[in-house]
Amino acid sequence: MSLANGRPYLAIPGPSVIPDRVLRAMHRGSPNIYEGPLIEMVASLWPDLRTLAGTTGHVAMYIGNGHAGWEAANANLYSRGDKALVLAVGQFGLSWANSARAMGIEVEVLDFGKSSPADMGRVEAALRADLRHEIKAVLTTHVDTASTIKTDIPALRAAMDAAGHPALLAVDCIASLGCDEFRMDDWGVDVMVAACQKGLMTPPGLAFVWFSEAARLRCDKGDLATPYWAWGPRAEAEEFWQLWNGTAPTTHLYGLREALDMLREEGLPQVWARHRALAGAVWAAFDCWSAGNPAIGMNVADPACRGTSVTAARFGAPHATRLRDWCETKAGVTLGIGLGMAPSTDPAYHGYLRVGHMGHVNAHMTLGALAVMEAGLAALDIPHGPDALSAAAGVVARALR
Repeated sequence: MSLANGRPYLAIPGPSVIPDRVLRAMHRGSPNIYEGPLIEMVASLWPDLRTLAGTTGHVAMYIGNGHAGWEAANANLYSRGDKALVLAVGQFGLSWANSARAMGIEVEVLDFGKSSPADMGRVEAALRADLRHEIKAVLTTHVDTASTIKTDIPALRAAMDAAGHPALLAVDCIASLGCDEFRMDDWGVDVMVAACQKGLMTPPGLAFVWFSEAARLRCDKGDLATPYWAWGPRAEAEEFWQLWNGTAPTTHLYGLREALDMLREEGLPQVWARHRALAGAVWAAFDCWSAGNPAIGMNVADPACRGTSVTAARFGAPHATRLRDWCETKAGVTLGIGLGMAPSTDPAYHGYLRVGHMGHVNAHMTLGALAVMEAGLAALDIPHGPDALSAAAGVVARALR
């Protein structure tokens, strides 16, 4: 028997659940792209995007996913043969490094593994060793969507300053924007990359690059930025078409406008607090489950080093895959695969999964997903500790007192 009929719940770390308000805003015919309401509406996006990132700097928007955002940042930050220092705390740090390398950029990777945060002492030492200042920019993820490790960006900025190195700091906020607190200007970030399909609650298709005036001046003579990827014309467009280097992604823009309205109505401090509370509920459940089975556990041991938008966990192979399959087919909840923890051809791949709790998500959605997981553990006879749901509900109750 299946109990999956009804509205399914997508508890993966992006694309996230799309609010009905966003869907309704997008459900319209093609507008005039030369004058009128669309142009006026798009003008309202830029101040809100700056507020969301915590910057007074420039914003460029691209039609594409997060990988497009990486390529846009790479193309404008570097010339062919320039050097990048990449901090990797999981799959997506390594992927950004590969993207840069494929574009002709020399890449040095500081790989901190898949379960540990970046060691700022190693970062400072690497920059001090660069006596000729060949490293043009440091690249890192704020929250790595695969490992779920959150990098301490103010500490990274402090390590760069302590080394006295002039490198720019570029941060991937694809999994954290609109979920975890981020303050681009206050934290000394020069370039920031994000996309619309996670905390911004819009279907995949828009990538963003925020950049400071200092970054623009430092990088304006690079040789990698083709007409499509160059951020200058997009950020300082004289005509509407220059914002996209062609036709605008019209329906996505209306959806983004509605999503930004929702974030503004809730207030960023409240958005961040909601994500902290829901993440805490997930973590409390896992702590209880792991008490009865040491094979179960969160990928990141220190709560201070976890992003609040997604939780990566191990269940022991093949139980993670069995649980994911059961939750989706029997109860209508789709959990994320354990991306980057092991190759899909490796039996260990079936020992990891991820729970997304990002964007348009509330207490009943998160607690419901945990209840389905608990039912799956019982139905599949996977050993686990008791009281997980009570512990998760207690976190929510305390947050709402």
